[in-house]
Amino acid sequence: MLISMHMKLESLPAKESTCPQEPVALPIIFEDNHIVVVIKPHGVCVDDMLLELQTKYGYAATVHRLDQVTGGVMVFARSSKAASRLSEQIARHAFEKTYLAVVVAMPKNREATLVNYLLKNEVKNEVSVVPAATTGAKRAELFYRVRKTPVTAEGVLVEVNLVTGRTHQIRVQMSHIGCAIWGDAKYGKKTDGELALWAHEISFTHPTTDEVMRFIVNPPETVPWTSFDFDRQSHKTRGV
Repeated sequence: MLISMHMKLESLPAKESTCPQEPVALPIIFEDNHIVVVIKPHGVCVDDMLLELQTKYGYAATVHRLDQVTGGVMVFARSSKAASRLSEQIARHAFEKTYLAVVVAMPKNREATLVNYLLKNEVKNEVSVVPAATTGAKRAELFYRVRKTPVTAEGVLVEVNLVTGRTHQIRVQMSHIGCAIWGDAKYGKKTDGELALWAHEISFTHPTTDEVMRFIVNPPETVPWTSFDFDRQSHKTRGV
């Protein structure tokens, strides 16, 4: 099954604050008795989303997360069986996540695998690249490639596939190679707009039917995303 969607979302402030925030309506693009797939707006906390889904369904659980300042497609489990089986897929790297980001400089290599060790400062809520032997450091790996789109005044469009899922991972690793994400006040330079990092696609096996499911959601029609062509649609298409 393939589901692709673009929706105009209300623009929310891109904040690095902690939960809770005001309730927000969540665009649901797929649901059944075991999973619900939603579009996370920028600036919304995953824990607030979870609370709303638990209120709606009775049971809901997170199996992956997005930073508060990151938007895009997410799946939540609606049963304990689904939560367990989706978590197992993530653990064995069978759950695929693809992100889009606008970076402020052209990477030295148009595609590459980045491997670093990251350490989080819990007090400052900041993550740094550190030597591998550093106590508490966690291995982080991603693959990026530059998309075949024009280089604009806002930057360069890259596609990122995560191998690991560390806090602020894409933001830190891209900044470390001199390619901070547009709008990233923490690891780059603040601009007038939301962080240009978007969870574009997820692919996984349905936890009970074993059907391969793929969901694609385009970024919002805001700067800097409007500088790039995503073959936008105002409707949902489904295909098997």
